[in-house]
Amino acid sequence: MATGGRRALGCGCSTVLAIIMVIAVVGWALSLLEGSSPIRQLQPVPDNVPPAAGAEVPAIDVHDSGRTSDKLGYWADPLAAEMSIPAPALRAYANAELIAADSWPNCHLHWNTLAGIGFVETRHGTYTGKVFGGASIDDNGVVSPPIIGVPLDGSPGFAEIPDTDNGELDGDPDWDRAVGPMQFIPESWERFGRDANGDEVADPHQIDDAALGSATLLCANDRDLSTPEGWAEAIRSYNMSNDYLVRVRDAAASYALGQPAL
Repeated sequence: MATGGRRALGCGCSTVLAIIMVIAVVGWALSLLEGSSPIRQLQPVPDNVPPAAGAEVPAIDVHDSGRTSDKLGYWADPLAAEMSIPAPALRAYANAELIAADSWPNCHLHWNTLAGIGFVETRHGTYTGKVFGGASIDDNGVVSPPIIGVPLDGSPGFAEIPDTDNGELDGDPDWDRAVGPMQFIPESWERFGRDANGDEVADPHQIDDAALGSATLLCANDRDLSTPEGWAEAIRSYNMSNDYLVRVRDAAASYALGQPAL
C-alpha cells in the first residue's frame, strides 16, 4: 500500500506539473505576441576602442569633506540596478571619474572603463575566487571578507613578486598578493593608492579608494584615454594581456549601453 500510495502521489504531481508548465508556456507565448519578452534582450556590444562613454555623471564638489561618492546615490542607484552593479561600486567609479577629470583633465577617463576593470577583476567586489562564499560591499564601502589573490610566487601563469609590504595589506610575509576589489598588488598600491572617502587613509579594500587608485594608475604618464592608443596602453598597464583588454572593453561597452556586462 505504501508503494502504491507513492506511485499515485507521484502520478498526481506529474499531472499538476504538466498543467503548470502548459500555463507557463502559454503565458510566455502571449507575452511575445504582445511585444514584450519575459527575458531581457541585451544589445550587441560594439568592439570600439576606446569603448563609448557611459551615462554622464552629474557634477558634484569632489573637494568637499567626507565621502563624496554618497552625493551620487540618486544618479547611480537606479543605473546600478539596471546594470547589475552593486550601487556602492557604481558610485565609487563615478566619483573617481569626476576626481580624475579635476586632477588630470586631459586623461578623459570614464566610469565605465573603471567598471569594466572592476567586473573582470572581482565582479565589483563580490567574487573571492572561492566556490562557496562571496564578498559584499558594506555601508562604509569596505569589501568583506577581504578579497586576497593567490601568492605571486612564480607558479605557472603567475609572476614572481617577493613580499614588499611585510604582509600588511595581503597577510603574506613571503609573497605579494593582489588585494581588494580592484586587485592591486601592494607595490602598486604604494604608488597609486589614494584616499577617496575622506578618512585620510588609502585602503585598497575600500571601494572608493580602490576606484580612485585605479584611475590614478590609468591616467599616469599623461595618458589620454580618448584615443585608441592611450586607452589600450592604460588597460595594458593594469594587465599585459590582450584577452584581459578585450574582456574589459566588452564589459565597459556593455555598461555604456546601460546593460549588464555580457
